[in-house]
Amino acid sequence: MTTDDHIVFIVDDDERIREALGELLASHGTRAVAFASAGDYVGADKPDLPACLILDVELPDINGLDLQRQIAQGDHPPIVFITGHGDIPSSVRAIKHGAVDFLTKPFSDADLMAAIQVAIVQDREKRSERADLGVLRQRYLELTRREREVLPLVVSGLLNKQAAAELGISEVTLEIHRRNVMQKMAA
Repeated sequence: MTTDDHIVFIVDDDERIREALGELLASHGTRAVAFASAGDYVGADKPDLPACLILDVELPDINGLDLQRQIAQGDHPPIVFITGHGDIPSSVRAIKHGAVDFLTKPFSDADLMAAIQVAIVQDREKRSERADLGVLRQRYLELTRREREVLPLVVSGLLNKQAAAELGISEVTLEIHRRNVMQKMAA
């Protein structure tokens, strides 16, 4: 992976940690942007790239686990938690809510880089799925009203004769609509 194809956001109130993580990531060819607080991160403009969020649990303005819950409603990168005060309930909560990993300081560079790699791959997959859904949504919008009526009947497995009877049209007309649906949906 090159520096330009992904980014890692770091949210930690300890400047030394932010700097050390930034240097580690730079040494692996990864661009990083660091924030001292959750508020700074949330308010920042972020590039539209596959990303990972390294998030400290204990922050001055909000608990990292609470931030995870808040941003879960929107579009956010996968999270790798780091903490100096890890406990089992916190780690279970983080993982249950979708965190990629929960690392206790001091953690190894290899463990962190592996977690980041998993997070970046997850984010790429999520972005790809979202793009694919956007294409399908656009194709669906190009269907006529009648083609939209035909689509669920075809998908449900009805025979042309059955679908035509349900819509009150001839089988030949249904076949034309079905063919148009298949072409427009690229199926």
